[in-house]
Amino acid sequence: MRAAALLREPGSFLRGASSGCWCRRFWVASGEAAAASPGSGARTPFDRELKRKQKNWAALQPEPAKYDYLREEVGGRVADRVFDIARTFPLALDVGCGSGYIAQYLNKETVEKLFQVDMAENALKNTMETEIPTVSVVADEEFLPFKEDTFDLVVSSLSLHWVNDLPRAFREIHQVLKPDGVFIGAMFGGETLYELRCSLQLAELEREGGFSPHISPFVDVTDLGHLLGRAGFNTLTVDTDEIQVNYPGMFEVMEDLQGMGESNCSWNRKPILHRETMLAAAAIYQEMYGSNDGSVPATFQIYYMIGWKFQESQARPARRGSATVSFGDLAKINEFISGEKK
Repeated sequence: MRAAALLREPGSFLRGASSGCWCRRFWVASGEAAAASPGSGARTPFDRELKRKQKNWAALQPEPAKYDYLREEVGGRVADRVFDIARTFPLALDVGCGSGYIAQYLNKETVEKLFQVDMAENALKNTMETEIPTVSVVADEEFLPFKEDTFDLVVSSLSLHWVNDLPRAFREIHQVLKPDGVFIGAMFGGETLYELRCSLQLAELEREGGFSPHISPFVDVTDLGHLLGRAGFNTLTVDTDEIQVNYPGMFEVMEDLQGMGESNCSWNRKPILHRETMLAAAAIYQEMYGSNDGSVPATFQIYYMIGWKFQESQARPARRGSATVSFGDLAKINEFISGEKK
């Protein structure tokens, strides 16, 4: 099957990793999206064009791999969850792939062909080597340009926390999955960078008499399962994990976030942080969270999610009240085993 045949629009565009040739860039029409302006902040909290520029800038740095440690770690954990499913996926999609942080861990025995989608064209130009045939598509994660029932597997790692309409993004993923297809994703959780958030807020309150958001809002784990269910996924699994990274100080934390392309892009962000406020925040960070060796921690909370698209052949929970064994009888199992041995 030709790659272009899987797209909703025949004129869309691709970059084939196998040939190494760059065709024209594909960008989804934004007519259905809310207007990207500060005035639309109530409905669209993030400036997606700014986020695209941030990610493109990060991909062009002299040593972009220097800042990939977190994405590579989480990408590996997402790949582990793919390997836990005992099947081969003929066609897979990586949403918000970056430089291919998941693809580098996969193999042809698990995924036969992979489409990689990202809004930053520079990231796609620097994708890592993988044994899987890949096709790169420049597109927004909120507006996937593929036909319905196309992919057997969709994965995503540390990208969906920047979308303006997460319910829509989940519906788009569900739509492009084939029946009995599976979505495996990871995204930042609400406790991510709480040390940095708290330090900046306290410093601004002390020095400027108020504070503005410097860390983007994250979805709560209690809402994640509900959003996936509303999008049509079933047999859901959601679990959380924390990764803590130690840095010399607060400024190194912020430098690495910028290198990851994770700078704030909220419409209501404060454009300038005064030098005195920044120095106060660094001192508060060190005082409140610093270790004995002088380093400071940065916590990244990760939500991992798995959801399946319905198919009649899938196993379903039994009807309520149809059980033939009571949980109360389980307490007698040791007595039963002892009696059998005698």
